[in-house]
Amino acid sequence: MKTNRRCRALLAVSLNLMALLFSTTAFITTHWCEGTQRVPKPSCGKEKKTNCLNYGGNETANGTNQNVVHYSWETGDDRFLFRYFHTGIWYSCEENINAAGEKCRSFIDLAPASEKGVLWLSVVSEVLYIMLLVVGFSLMCLELFHSSSVIDGLKLNAFAAVFTVLSGLLGMVAHMMYTQVFQVTVSLGPEDWRPHSWDYGWSFCLAWGSFTCCMAASVTTLNSYTKTVIEFRHKRKIFEQGFREEQNFLDQEAIKYFRERSVQSVPPPGEVSMGSAAFRNPRLSPTSA
Repeated sequence: MKTNRRCRALLAVSLNLMALLFSTTAFITTHWCEGTQRVPKPSCGKEKKTNCLNYGGNETANGTNQNVVHYSWETGDDRFLFRYFHTGIWYSCEENINAAGEKCRSFIDLAPASEKGVLWLSVVSEVLYIMLLVVGFSLMCLELFHSSSVIDGLKLNAFAAVFTVLSGLLGMVAHMMYTQVFQVTVSLGPEDWRPHSWDYGWSFCLAWGSFTCCMAASVTTLNSYTKTVIEFRHKRKIFEQGFREEQNFLDQEAIKYFRERSVQSVPPPGEVSMGSAAFRNPRLSPTSA
């Protein structure tokens, strides 16, 4: 029993640790959503000779550079670039078409004014989610390594399960609120940021993986608690049943013993009659004779 409880506690601690690592990584990274943005090509110049628009037409008279587009009103999509972007809770980073690297800006500033409150609520929920995971992980470690008795371990187990379940619910709500804010920002956000196409990234997958590990840890902890309680109740029932049977056996032995003693203490019928007659008539007693 003790080995099984320890294995279940170790599994719950491992799942909780994975949930904590996944949620922290997702919270600080910027790959919740990623895709492409359609932006106008920049003007060609001395430093920019590819993927640009030539308004004058003098620099590419020979037409040797296929990446340079001659400006006209009928050019269509050739006037646009599709740059890669990725967005997290805090920042949205985009590919820099004028130089190497990326440029980032605050996603909170990009969100519409009507959604900023929901976004901040999502951020607070994510922080509380991580904090409750830390509390649940600490309680599980205490139950695994420092519990002096089974009763203390059960108490720690119950509190760890409660905190872990609460953290999982907060995490689910936080992820759903962020998804809602991002979808609204795609439609109502700044025109120079709106994605042409997008999908969820690996940070989003880590966030929901963290939620899955969190709920698995809570289920494992609750299972350990309920199984231990059921085992104790079963053992208590067996003990009480054995105690009753032993008590009944002792009672029967005592009754049998007292019956035998009472039978042994009763005199034969003849002695009882003679004694009673002598008591009634003193002349028949041996002393009177």
